[in-house]
Amino acid sequence: MNTRTPSLTELQQAMRQSLLHHEHDDVAAVVLADGLDPQARLNIYRNTAAGVLVNALRLAFPCLQRLVGTDFFEGAARLFCTAAPPRSAWLDEFGAAFPEFLAQMPQIASVPYVADVARLEWQVNCVLHAPDVAPLDLACLAQLDEDALGALRLRPHPAARLLRCEYPADVVWRAVLEQDDRALGAIQLADGPVHLLVQRVTEGVDTLRLSVGEWRISAALFAGEAVGDALACAPEADGYALVGAYLARRCFAQGLPPASHSLVDEGSPS
Repeated sequence: MNTRTPSLTELQQAMRQSLLHHEHDDVAAVVLADGLDPQARLNIYRNTAAGVLVNALRLAFPCLQRLVGTDFFEGAARLFCTAAPPRSAWLDEFGAAFPEFLAQMPQIASVPYVADVARLEWQVNCVLHAPDVAPLDLACLAQLDEDALGALRLRPHPAARLLRCEYPADVVWRAVLEQDDRALGAIQLADGPVHLLVQRVTEGVDTLRLSVGEWRISAALFAGEAVGDALACAPEADGYALVGAYLARRCFAQGLPPASHSLVDEGSPS
């Protein structure tokens, strides 16, 4: 009986399904039927691929791994790799959906702050790997009058992001990484929600807590709204001082703001 030789595309698709879901092993084995038993070779590829992806998550979420333990982390990571495999070879972006995946796991229901810590750690990962673009030249602002300043739209620096968490993820994150048992014991989970600026600085990554009013203004600024409109979001807050502090911290970059506001993560709805 003549057996049709699979095309290259079919072999690639079969290999993907075999590595991720243990499906189409018969087709994938066609390209592996030399020397070592095809199934044994598939298992080597499968274990190697899973190990690379789990390690990528381990590098992006070191605090999370300490918080939940190595065994649970690896089990959850392997489930995630199967459910949401990477779409590109650039693994720095793999893991963006991991916090929400964790939030849906029944095992996390009794410790819901874990997902918030994962959200924070992903933002930390993003700012650490963000491009080092030029910050906004403040000299150009000195020439603008009040109307022009109010109409100005600022471009967030890619190494500065906003994050809202239901729980005090910032203090949990610091305490776990610093292995500070006293700080961990003093954490009050009811102290949330927290509104954070996550920014890469010379010393590493800094997290700054914002008031609700500052958050509203910040979210509008980072979404590309005009400065005047952003300040109107929270007239009770000292918006001009906040903008000045952001400029001093180099939170904005040269150029026009992006069309999206992906640098603002409002977390799960309350």
